[in-house]
Amino acid sequence: MTGPSTSMPVAGLVPAPRREHAHADLLVRNAKVFTGDPARPEARAVALRDGRVAALGDDHDLAPLVGPGTKVVDALGRRVIPGLNDSHLHVIRGGLNYVLELRWDGVRSLRHALAMLREQAGRTPKGQWIRVVGGWTAEQFAERRMPTVAELNAAAPDTPVFVLHLYQSALMNRAAVKAAGFTRDTPDPRGGQIVRGRDGEPNGVLLAAPGALILYSTLAKAPALDEADKRTSTRHFLRELNRFGLTSAVDAAGGFQNFPDNYATVVDLARSGELTLRIAYHLFPQTAGQELADLKRWTEMVKPGDGDEWLRLNGAGENLTWAAADFENFSEPRPELGGYEPEFEQAVRLLMENGWGFRLHATYDETIRRDLAVFEKLAAEGLFPGGNRWLFDHAETVSADSLDRIAALGGALSVQNRMSFQGTAFRDRYGAEAAAHTPPVRAMLDRGLTVAAGTDATRVSSYNPWVALHWLVTGRTVGGTALYPAGNLIDRETALDLYTRGGARITGEQDVKGSLREGCYGDLAILSDDYLTVPEDVIPDIESVLTVVGGRIVYASAEYEGLDEAVPPVDPEWSPVAHFGGYQSGQGGARQAALMAEAVAESEHHRRWRVARGSLPETPPPFLDPCFEH
Repeated sequence: MTGPSTSMPVAGLVPAPRREHAHADLLVRNAKVFTGDPARPEARAVALRDGRVAALGDDHDLAPLVGPGTKVVDALGRRVIPGLNDSHLHVIRGGLNYVLELRWDGVRSLRHALAMLREQAGRTPKGQWIRVVGGWTAEQFAERRMPTVAELNAAAPDTPVFVLHLYQSALMNRAAVKAAGFTRDTPDPRGGQIVRGRDGEPNGVLLAAPGALILYSTLAKAPALDEADKRTSTRHFLRELNRFGLTSAVDAAGGFQNFPDNYATVVDLARSGELTLRIAYHLFPQTAGQELADLKRWTEMVKPGDGDEWLRLNGAGENLTWAAADFENFSEPRPELGGYEPEFEQAVRLLMENGWGFRLHATYDETIRRDLAVFEKLAAEGLFPGGNRWLFDHAETVSADSLDRIAALGGALSVQNRMSFQGTAFRDRYGAEAAAHTPPVRAMLDRGLTVAAGTDATRVSSYNPWVALHWLVTGRTVGGTALYPAGNLIDRETALDLYTRGGARITGEQDVKGSLREGCYGDLAILSDDYLTVPEDVIPDIESVLTVVGGRIVYASAEYEGLDEAVPPVDPEWSPVAHFGGYQSGQGGARQAALMAEAVAESEHHRRWRVARGSLPETPPPFLDPCFEH
């Protein structure tokens, strides 16, 4: 029998003579469905109706659900998974700027990265900046190094260029230094350094020492999009996330994300039904000294759970008070925080008494222990565990004792793959033994703690979730450095659970999100490669070929191209995204392969030249960013 004529691969199903209300809106068949539901872990087909999962089973079982209006998708034997959920993604802020950014995510040679920059300089209009804002590290390049300021000046002599490298540094060409207004008389901000040459003039290097405010306050000087373009930018960023099978994200707020002003774009998209990603968001006080007033005002305006299944408030954080936040520049020593507890205690008390959950940025165990002491003091008054969801974000160096205390207080953890981008810097500073359990994911799970996974994109790690999943499974950096022993690794199904049901647990949506069960949200992805069986080194290259959110096809490629919802063209026309796209998967085919081969050959030739002159040892040392060698 032949199915209804469509533009997608279908076969073997015909409309059934059943009541219209019983028919599926969308049916995915001929698939290897990983449901994420322990009661029924596998299926061959899944039917969606009214935005939710209506049924699972074999193709034959679900054939009666096909009606005249049913869209049938043949997965062609591919792996289907529940939609991914990034539990710590700066999606709102990222969307407002996405089309202005030149993304080096996934680029494998510095030669190619600089070629992109040079090409973009030719089309960027006067007054605009070229911004490379996170998602890359020098380790990913064949040359194993960062660009130099001289290379930025050569690639773009007249167009301001700002290149952010993790939470460590930024590089600026001469035009950007001038556009930012930096001179010999500009003072260093607290926690940051404007590096200067012998003549006292800024040389284009900014260092987080260890605070990243200097990096972001400088970036904020670049021109912003108007409201209409912010809307288009956000839609394209959400589509880019859908490209990798993401159907949900927990927005961690962040600096330069004011409420309600900077939330207006996603609110508008939610009202018009144009969101293609479910977002649970947090509120983050922006002004030091004003945090308690902001939190109090917000508790009187809104409450966690406000919104709907597409856009909802989840709580406060990831900062509650600025003084309590440590910094995660692993190329610098751990920051020593002042006496932040009195104000921090007031903030936590206010939230808990008003039924608000929260998340806390805490990189180091030293910070976590101090925070826990505050919580334990409030626990004596009955505020912990108090039924409000709360969690620590990052927790790279959390100790076994602190994990036990978190469990006793009803807390959770959200871990991100920052170590896949900064792990080598951490190991070089603290040693391989310390890096081997940073963060101790296996120990978290062994205690029965709720753990969710994410990226902390877009300004540190890439937003590609498969890079994070690869890190969880292999313990390797993007440059291939092995960080963890087998005892701190998790298997693929467990890692996927952290990226699906884990995120749903920290927003209280585990009954409707994170697995493919009847009644759950109709969120799924058909994958380009079978995550559960492909070689480990293939995992970072996985993409979705078809992503469904609430029964809507929001991304489609390969055989399904054209089946997804239309988005307006990228605007402005000179946008880097309009020409290069986002994540550089596949590296541009033959052209990038040739560039990478040239980069490798050039790098090796240069190394041998230096060895011959005695300026480099015969055996290459471990990678270390020379900008931060102390």
